[in-house]
Amino acid sequence: MGEPPRDPTSEAERLRRARRGDDAAFEAIYRDHARAIHALALRLTGNSAAAEDIVQETFLRMFGFLSGLRDDTPLRPWLKRVAANLAIDRLRREHRLADDHALAEAVDAAAPPATLAEADALLRRLPPLVRTLVWLHEMEGWSHEELAQRFNRSPSWSKSILSRALARLRAGLDPENEA
Repeated sequence: MGEPPRDPTSEAERLRRARRGDDAAFEAIYRDHARAIHALALRLTGNSAAAEDIVQETFLRMFGFLSGLRDDTPLRPWLKRVAANLAIDRLRREHRLADDHALAEAVDAAAPPATLAEADALLRRLPPLVRTLVWLHEMEGWSHEELAQRFNRSPSWSKSILSRALARLRAGLDPENEA
């Protein structure tokens, strides 16, 4: 029950029209992608207002970069990458990216859920940086090398954080742990 498939030809045409200043084309692009970008931003930040800000900034950046976007490249992955980077930058500005020791303690101390819960509810229990790493790696397909580069760390740093976080999430999903 996902979104209807987008017609890449019409998206390319809307991009061409948006480059020429067609507001209706830009609005159509926004309608096609804003919901997915908001969902990603909300998952990464855990804050609805921040997610709205990130959606707006993502589309402002797209508007400013229209001439550099190729017609034959799907737009959503580019928008998601911009939104993820904006979320990471926001977490940094808000000092929600903890040092390694505090981060490890936060992952280990995360309270297990009282019942089986959906993935979003479990992810919200993780600290912002951990949630961001898990989502970008597991759902958006970022490699450990990409994460390391974006966070100015080593690939082993993201592997360690992800390993601990995923173990914690698995433990929270295990009915044996609910007793």
